Formats: sequence, C-alpha cells, structure tokens
Amino acid sequence: MLLEPRSGLLAAWGNALLAGFVSPDDAVLAIVGPDAVHRVAGLPGETGPVGLTLALGRLRALGVTGYRVALPAPGHPLGLSGPPEFNARALEAEEAVVASGAPYGLVPEVSAVGPEGDRHVEVVWDCLPVREAPPADVPSLGEAERELAEALRDATEVLSRLDVAGSGPVAEAALDAYRARAERGREVLAPGYPPRAVRVLELAQRVGLLVALARENGHGGAVSASEMAARGEALRPVERVSRRAQVAAYNAYVEELDRGPR
Repeated sequence: MLLEPRSGLLAAWGNALLAGFVSPDDAVLAIVGPDAVHRVAGLPGETGPVGLTLALGRLRALGVTGYRVALPAPGHPLGLSGPPEFNARALEAEEAVVASGAPYGLVPEVSAVGPEGDRHVEVVWDCLPVREAPPADVPSLGEAERELAEALRDATEVLSRLDVAGSGPVAEAALDAYRARAERGREVLAPGYPPRAVRVLELAQRVGLLVALARENGHGGAVSASEMAARGEALRPVERVSRRAQVAAYNAYVEELDRGPR
C-alpha cells in the first residue's frame, strides 16, 4: 500500500519547487519515487506527453503558483471544485492535483508495464481544465487536528477489538515499516511547509494505515454480525477524517500563500 498518495507527493514537491526550496531534479526525484517514470499529457502547447521536469516548468509559465490535493471518494468530493468531467476522472483515480493561479488539474493514470518478473510502474498525469473555485470540504489544519483526535477517541474501543497491530505478520510488518521510516527522520512533507502541517500529515497517515490494515485483515476480533457492523461504522468516519486531514496538510502551503503576509 502507498503511504503517500502520488498527488500528495506532486503537490508538496511541486510547491517546494515553486518556492525555490528545491531544484527541479530533486523535486522530480521525490515525486517519482519508486515508479519508473512520470509524464504529463494534455499540456497546452504540447502535442503529446512530456517529462515531469518540462511539465512543471510549463505549468509555472502558464501561471501556476501552487498545487492543492484532492482525495475524493464516492459521495465525498474532497478537494474538488469542478467541472463535473474533472471530478469524475478524479473520483475514478481517487486522487488529483488542482493548480492554484491557473485553471488546470492533473489526474494520474497508473499502469504496470514490462514482462512478467520485470514489471515496473509508469504514471501519466492527464492535464485537464478545472473550475477556479474553493475546494470542497477541506478543513483548516486546526480543524483537521481536532477531528483526528476526536475520531480516534470515539473509535478506540472498536479498533482495539479489531486487534489491528496483532492481526498477523502482514499487519505487523507494515506497522514496523512505518515506525522504521519515522525513526529514520524521513521528510514527511517537502521543505517550506509549516510544522503543524507535518504533524497533522504524520498522524493522518498513521490513522489511514491502521484503517487500511483493519480492512485488509478480515474481521479481526469481530465475531458477530453486530460487532462487524460496529467495526464498519467505526472505520468509515475515521477514514474520512484521515483523508480530510491529509488534504489539509498537503494544501497548507497554498492556504498560507493565499492568506499572504501576516
């Protein structure tokens, strides 16, 4: 499972590049990560897909001043502002990047290519027109932090019955990998983000990981229909709050930019 959505990496490091905190090569390296290659299709003035370095430069020349993240789910257009065509594509991908300063958005198409045993992942970001309007249902960092604390407190009893951390070697290995990355002092966000955004994103990622593990490992400690229903009811709002908090953290750079000097 991906700890960071690709849209989050592109937005965070794209913002760091726009602010001059990183070089184009470093930004692209961080965005691509373990994938083989990222390209951008549909850029104005281009007849075909182009490399990510050229695409980020072209978007800047087109007026882009920042990048926001959208992590929509059915019935929850989180971070989207339209039009319907873009929203539908973003919902299908479950993520998107929405530019600030120019009416463009990027939706990833992910594919595995190559022969069996030597497969690698390629990503094509489709550049599409977006509506310049406030994104849907994105909380402030303060609101996101409070929501995470409340959701965890309300769901603690049910999640404990799931015994997520002890639900098998796969779950334990995933949690160990998360802890190891945190202990190595990994960069949770790109340079230029406020410390509160880093704190909110780290907690939201951990909550999202626990929810994903709970879903992937069957019924856990739930043995009756009522307990299974309670588990589902507990996980739904926690997962929603985790997504809202992630979007708030990734979007914090642009939100501060929009507020201007204080």
